[in-house]
Amino acid sequence: MYALHDAMVKPMPGQPQAPSLAESWTASEDALTYEFVVRQGAKFHNGDDVTAEDVKFSFERYRGTSHHVLQDRVAAVEIPDARRVRFKLKQPWPDFLTFYVEATGAGWIVPKKYVKTVGEEGFKKAPVGAGPYKFVSFTPGLELTLEAFDQYWRKTPTVKRLVFRAIPDEATRLVALKRGEVDIVYSIRGELAEELARTKGLTLKPTVVPGTAWLYFAEQWDPKSPWHDQRVRLAASLAIDHKTINQALTLGHSKITGSTIPDTFEYYWPPPAPTFDPTKAKRLLAEAGYPKGFDAGEYNCDSSYANLAEAVLNNLQQVGIRAKLRPIERAAFLKGYAEKSLKNLIQGQTAVLGNAATRLEAFVAKGGAYVYGSYPDIDALFQEQASELDRTRRAAKLHKIQQLVHERTIYAHLWQLAFINGAGPRVGESGLGLISGHAYSAPYEDVTLAGR
Repeated sequence: MYALHDAMVKPMPGQPQAPSLAESWTASEDALTYEFVVRQGAKFHNGDDVTAEDVKFSFERYRGTSHHVLQDRVAAVEIPDARRVRFKLKQPWPDFLTFYVEATGAGWIVPKKYVKTVGEEGFKKAPVGAGPYKFVSFTPGLELTLEAFDQYWRKTPTVKRLVFRAIPDEATRLVALKRGEVDIVYSIRGELAEELARTKGLTLKPTVVPGTAWLYFAEQWDPKSPWHDQRVRLAASLAIDHKTINQALTLGHSKITGSTIPDTFEYYWPPPAPTFDPTKAKRLLAEAGYPKGFDAGEYNCDSSYANLAEAVLNNLQQVGIRAKLRPIERAAFLKGYAEKSLKNLIQGQTAVLGNAATRLEAFVAKGGAYVYGSYPDIDALFQEQASELDRTRRAAKLHKIQQLVHERTIYAHLWQLAFINGAGPRVGESGLGLISGHAYSAPYEDVTLAGR
């Protein structure tokens, strides 16, 4: 997104909500109206000016994550003139900017006239954006080539050509970096990350992202399930050796926070750190009626994180919780998770931006996309905070919800992931880590080659 397209407002170095295609914005005192001023001189790659019409069109066209939330809460999008766009809400919503800027892609702008002319399929084949790089070619599953857009409003990119290559296998990615076939690689884990760190001329670049991972007890609301007993859920949490797993897979760079909510999110409540105590885990299982453990069925996970699942499964096995690993391709995993068709244990994860409320809405509160069951007192608190405009009172309610999630062991928390990336000797500024919590290089116009 940061290469080909640009947003009205987006996270940038030192600024979680930096003015981009919007040079400014204001909110009314009643929190029902947000008005943005489109940046003078901002252009799309085909030379067209970015206008308020494009902003409205992009919002209404958006069908990505949480689009229904935005559509349900925005009453109208008005265009007072070519450079002003006004969002009118149905009721006060303190998280409008969080959703528009961080938690969704609705604020990323595409050219209305061009999309209408070529159609959606034409746009997919030859996209036009307003970002620092413009489209050259795309070979599905293999390679995307972009070249610098000299008229980008912020600055002309230093690197004139970017080539993104799809290399699914981690070992193959590392070999390509060592041979100089690529200059930056993403997501290198375990022994391969250790090899990267040892290799002369290569630079290890770990970045802690807002991506948390957890073990979800999908059947905890079923009185017939072992997971209905909070002692059993706590036993599973105590069985996990977070420190050893972290060191083995991400060289100790991931954070063990004990929450599904990243510690950088607004309204984050810092819970006690998870502890590793297999002896207590066995005692709790015995107290709950499982002195010899039990068969826990399937352990469902995104196949990309099967190595984490294997380590956790091994820990559970050691205290008597026996489960069978079921790695699932990502799209099918997310579909099954959202449709509530996965059973037993689910290793979930997300790196979607937002705040504590947006994360709780998706994974804790009744009706959430990935919520199999909920608690009435938590649901009531969540509804109360949703329209609370006083930040102190809202924070207290969100902190209480997080405390209840912790006390009831709704999840066994695994980690806040450190994305291990690497850069080769030709790279000056890789862009890795410039934007807090962003896993990849960005902003791309700041990337440089060594000596330039």
